[in-house]
Amino acid sequence: MRERFANVWDALEDTPAQAENMKVRSELMIALQEHIKKEGLSQVEAAKIFGVTQPRISDLMRGRIDLFAIDSLVGMLGTAGMHVELHIAKAA
Repeated sequence: MRERFANVWDALEDTPAQAENMKVRSELMIALQEHIKKEGLSQVEAAKIFGVTQPRISDLMRGRIDLFAIDSLVGMLGTAGMHVELHIAKAA
């Protein structure tokens, strides 16, 4: 019998805490990627706005989740004029 998971992070990570951290980071990264695309920003333009280097934006756009902490992603979203909302619920 195959084990079923609610999402990919639950399957990949060793602990529920690690899976939750990855879920949050991935959602924040997706929001930043979508913002950059929607605004039609080049990586150089995005880097200037967010106060990071162009290679850092390249890592973001390539989904290098292992290179980003939640606090840096939230900071970038705030710099972009975006608001982060948080919803916490008991695990199923």
